[in-house]
Amino acid sequence: MSDKIRPVLSGQKALVVGVANDQSIAYGCAKAFRTAGADIAMTWLNEKSRGYVEPLARELEASITAPLDVSVPGELEAVFDKIAATWGRLDILVHSIAFAPKQDLQGGLLNCSAEGFAKAMDISCHSFVRMAKLAAPLMTEGGTMFAMSYYGANRVVPNYNVMGPVKAALEAACRYLAFELGPRGIRVHAISPGPLKTRAASGLKDFELLLTEAAQKAPVGELVDIMDVGFACAYLATPLARRITGGTVYVDGGANIVA
Repeated sequence: MSDKIRPVLSGQKALVVGVANDQSIAYGCAKAFRTAGADIAMTWLNEKSRGYVEPLARELEASITAPLDVSVPGELEAVFDKIAATWGRLDILVHSIAFAPKQDLQGGLLNCSAEGFAKAMDISCHSFVRMAKLAAPLMTEGGTMFAMSYYGANRVVPNYNVMGPVKAALEAACRYLAFELGPRGIRVHAISPGPLKTRAASGLKDFELLLTEAAQKAPVGELVDIMDVGFACAYLATPLARRITGGTVYVDGGANIVA
């Protein structure tokens, strides 16, 4: 498919946060944006993940790379300072990070500690608000922001536990940011992919069963992949989608419409 994609994002500047390896949804987004002609900035979480991310950044000819752990004071600001110094502007932002302590994620919502809930909310939701605040001044000609959600934000998915309320908050944040940033020509989307074999998903109990059920449920009869998500985001970042904002866009083969 990629050799048929026109450079509809030529000259656009895209920051993609959350690439962990070549199976990451964030990597699918970065690759799709690059295929469509955008310049890419990518971050890595820590030194361990740097070894996985840097080769992917070279592959995509990323103009900017930097460490980013949103829980470390100053790192988020440093990334946007680097973008301002190098590019002077930003057109696309992808937030594809989520975290909850393992014991809080796997123990059910009733047993989730206050500390674990707060950490999950800060990293998985509020960090997007902080990114939006830093990105908006750089989107001088408008732009598009994306945050990755999941079906468990709106329906109960067994074993998704604390991440359900957290993702619901993230989707609400996208709606409110779309309202606040719309007058500045900035559109905000919550993207809800079907289940994918990513490193983050591996922490969920019975995840293989979830994959099987999703493939059976989807009207198209198969799972989506990271490039399906990436190309959907690439489309939404173009002027072709200039009047679309604030909603949750499902990229799941239609599984969300089936009871």
